[in-house]
Amino acid sequence: MSTHPKTLLSETEYLAQERNAPFKSEYYQGEMFAMGGATRRHNVIGTSLSAILYSQLRKRPCEVYSNDMRVRVSATGLYAYPDVIVVCKNPRFLDNTFDTLLNPTVLAEILSPATEAYDRIQKSEHYRKIESLAEYLLIAQDRIHVDLYTRQPDGGWMLKEASRLEDIIELRSIGCALPLADLYEKAGL
Repeated sequence: MSTHPKTLLSETEYLAQERNAPFKSEYYQGEMFAMGGATRRHNVIGTSLSAILYSQLRKRPCEVYSNDMRVRVSATGLYAYPDVIVVCKNPRFLDNTFDTLLNPTVLAEILSPATEAYDRIQKSEHYRKIESLAEYLLIAQDRIHVDLYTRQPDGGWMLKEASRLEDIIELRSIGCALPLADLYEKAGL
């Protein structure tokens, strides 16, 4: 057992280290958590999702970011790197470095065996506290399956599941359709 107390980082210290690090780390309550690499299938699905959304949003006041844009959950202090982010209207950033988004409209996580429980439970609880967040996608990479959580007018969240290639997920907050056949086209499932 170690007798050395754990050294916790402030948010300022985390950002200073993170912005110069050769790899990405998430941050919560003074601790940094290194992120693992993604599989081929994870990358293919993420690229497909970004491309589908970008093609539908390119002439509208929305931006699509892939896995290198950090999001800060102001209500809880979590700093995370969602796999895909959409922000509409005026993106707000933590500072003039423009690498930490505060107001995402849609977040997507591509699930892996190592992260699925965290993405579904703890991270989901954090994300749902973002006032601007309207929809949260959880995308399986080992089978055809997408969960869409949509914020309701009363502040609750409604779940819609899709698991057939002919299914289309409607992202009403941004006016986009997500055909599962296109999302999984090159994933080899």
